[in-house]
Amino acid sequence: MPMKNFRTHYDTPHILTVTVSRPAALNALDNETLDGLREIIQEVYQNDETRGIILTGEGEKAFVAGADIKELSVLNAQEALALVEKTHRLFKQIEDCPKPIIAAVNGFALGGGCELAMACHMRIATENAKFGQPEVTLGIIPGYGGTQRLTQLVGRGKALELMLTGDMITAAEAKTIGLVNHVVATHADMMTLATSMLTRILSKGPLAVARVIQSVNAGYSFEADGYSAEARNFAALTTTADFKEGTTAFIEKRKPNFTGK
Repeated sequence: MPMKNFRTHYDTPHILTVTVSRPAALNALDNETLDGLREIIQEVYQNDETRGIILTGEGEKAFVAGADIKELSVLNAQEALALVEKTHRLFKQIEDCPKPIIAAVNGFALGGGCELAMACHMRIATENAKFGQPEVTLGIIPGYGGTQRLTQLVGRGKALELMLTGDMITAAEAKTIGLVNHVVATHADMMTLATSMLTRILSKGPLAVARVIQSVNAGYSFEADGYSAEARNFAALTTTADFKEGTTAFIEKRKPNFTGK
């Protein structure tokens, strides 16, 4: 399935490796990349050849460094709401996929990249991986499900600490708090472990595997108000001077001067 900003291939029968390939942008999620990922996931649902997926990023620097800040910085509130609701639906498709999806995280998984990894069923990271939800440094909040999934994975207190400080954490700390399943030394080790895990899973009954995923996800209803509140709050913040200042400072590579307006 050739797709701009992606490479896809089967190194092992039935296990599809999907690589986000925008290395010049540290694999950031612009609209085009989100649309491409949506097409790939829809194909995964329909393709009997694919029974498990490894999702990773091109190069050693980044899994996905985040959303595309230049795109975000020019959105009005209505456009921002449409974007986050569309991305919520995409990440929910990933989360609900009856075929197991492992995020193989190399380098930065920040903002939307961390949220994408959290939407996958499991996460394996290299030792150089870094995780974080730094949106508050831009005057915004996590908008792709991060306020909900990070809390589900690591607990309310730690999730609030990470989202309110915007701090990055290492792969080792991410494993300690339950954000990551396994940490390995190298990219090759990561891909080997991901393939091994999926091979073990795919030796089990596929209907049972799908029902385990469905049953676990049933405990975290997408209809809960948390996702709607996140989307509304994200959109509202795009109208503020702080968001304009935060994104402009990011693009200009300087420290933001927030005024609370």
